[in-house]
Amino acid sequence: MVTSILPLVMSDAVVKRRAKVLLGPVNLTISQTGFTIVMGPNGAGKTTLLRSLHGLERLAQGRAQWQTPLKDARRRQAFVFQSPIVLRRSVLENLTYPLRLRGTEKGRATALARDWAQRVGLGDALDNPAPQLSGGEKQKLALARALITQPDIVFLDEPCANLDGRATREIEDVLQASNAAGTRIVMATHNIGQAKRLALDVVFLLRGKIVEQSPAGAFFEEPKTPQAAALLRGDIVE
Repeated sequence: MVTSILPLVMSDAVVKRRAKVLLGPVNLTISQTGFTIVMGPNGAGKTTLLRSLHGLERLAQGRAQWQTPLKDARRRQAFVFQSPIVLRRSVLENLTYPLRLRGTEKGRATALARDWAQRVGLGDALDNPAPQLSGGEKQKLALARALITQPDIVFLDEPCANLDGRATREIEDVLQASNAAGTRIVMATHNIGQAKRLALDVVFLLRGKIVEQSPAGAFFEEPKTPQAAALLRGDIVE
């Protein structure tokens, strides 16, 4: 039986840049299952938190501890950026790339790539150069490339921020299906409607600190802090 890399336990974590504290101290446990939505006003530290959990930010203090060695944990997680990053290759080659890095046989990698392309609506674009895709198509490609390895957890930084309603719905469908299949999801969004549709629990950030964390129902119906209540009303939160 393969040991899960989760839970991920972040203890007294602080991120600094040029002596300025961007995040923390943060204490947070990401459990083995669930769909966590990270919310907060612009500049609250949502991206920094996700990057810190994933390991893209160096902690000035504290630690983020996985349940397996770091090398193993890195291979079994993924990150989807707000501005999608694609390789200067075809859609098919973008999708097979992470599989081939892991030693997947070429035929198997191609079959998986075709399957995931269909799932995200890119089945007819496999031979197209990825840089020529539309913004929504690039984001769906980035999502499929992150999920194709069946990671234990995927972090997403506002993946639907620049997409239309149809593309947003398609991405949400893929995320919900992947979560139901066992992939842990932690996602930042500024879209309250999207948060209500997807979240099982919510982490609310303000000025780089977690000021509220609760199950989704409780957060949206009875927020504990005036700042969270203001955010949900659509007020400006500073």
